[in-house]
Amino acid sequence: MTGPLPPPAEPGMLLDRVDTPALLLDLDAFETNLESMAREARSAGVRLRPHAKSHKCPEIARRQAALGAVGVCCQKVSEAEVFVAGGIQDVLVTNEVVGDVKLARLARLARSARVGVCVDDLTQVEALARAAQAADKELDLWVELDVGANRCGAGTGEAVLSLASAITSRRGLRFAGLQAYQGSAQHLRTPEERRAAITEAAARVRAAVALLEEAGFETPLVTGAGTGTWELEAASGAWHEVQPGSYVFMDADYGRNLGEDGRPVHRFRQSLFLLATVMSRSAPGRAVVDAGLKAHSVDSGMPLVDGIPGADYTRVSDEHGVIELSGPGDLRLGDKVRLVPGHCDPTVNLHDWLICYRGDQVEAVWPIAARGAFY
Repeated sequence: MTGPLPPPAEPGMLLDRVDTPALLLDLDAFETNLESMAREARSAGVRLRPHAKSHKCPEIARRQAALGAVGVCCQKVSEAEVFVAGGIQDVLVTNEVVGDVKLARLARLARSARVGVCVDDLTQVEALARAAQAADKELDLWVELDVGANRCGAGTGEAVLSLASAITSRRGLRFAGLQAYQGSAQHLRTPEERRAAITEAAARVRAAVALLEEAGFETPLVTGAGTGTWELEAASGAWHEVQPGSYVFMDADYGRNLGEDGRPVHRFRQSLFLLATVMSRSAPGRAVVDAGLKAHSVDSGMPLVDGIPGADYTRVSDEHGVIELSGPGDLRLGDKVRLVPGHCDPTVNLHDWLICYRGDQVEAVWPIAARGAFY
């Protein structure tokens, strides 16, 4: 067989007939999440540019755009290519891109959409200018500022100023603003920790913007923020655009973030589940399901077992997941189990299809077209 395997379900099928492992999307919860974020971003006075690396699905991006999103973020050039092909007209690659082949592809993509990319080094600026001039197109360049994640990004205001100067002096490039994403703050558990991290990030943003203004540069936009902190960035006034991604799905790790009352935050509904089947009951108190490492990511912890009291997913191998049963809930051979993924983004990247359901019936099947687009 060539090409992708057929989906594990069809529209109209009952959920208990879906083959497993399968990635499920609860449409009622998903649509509520989309509408809530669009409404709240408007109310906060910030532009919404959702991060598409979470869902990798052009159908979802189109629905986000229909609700007012200005475009999407992608993390790699191949991801951006999929979304532009899917009809998205404004794409920001929130990453540094290195290598002539990738840069040529990125510049060619600007023939079909508005395309932006991040830089944190003068060598990147020079290479992007050459690529843009060869394609006879203009690229938006965003200077990435390290606001505390200690990953990519210029570390000083002077470095930001140098990069902005280089961008504005090169034909084919446009200085679009600052990328300021505090990724490590998204899963700080307490609101006090998250506030402290974003307060520091905002101070770095304001200092960089002030230095640019002193040198005569206008900063068109500051973009950044994620699902765990976007309200803090928006409220600070230092950001004009926010980039949450996981809000469409949520996961077990986001469920560990606490609110002001010391209880888990449930701002958005859990809409993404992994459906698995019990394939073995060879020992009392233990059920084995057919969803292992090749069906979901456990980098942020094990998944949760949804709706079965006393059931805990405790061990994982390539094709097996072990559920320990210590409460009133029980499982039989062949039963279907819904798991809440520990980390939604890399779990989605393992699947070709989203099985979209409402109630107990499959309503649609959406391709995860950017699956594996990591180059």
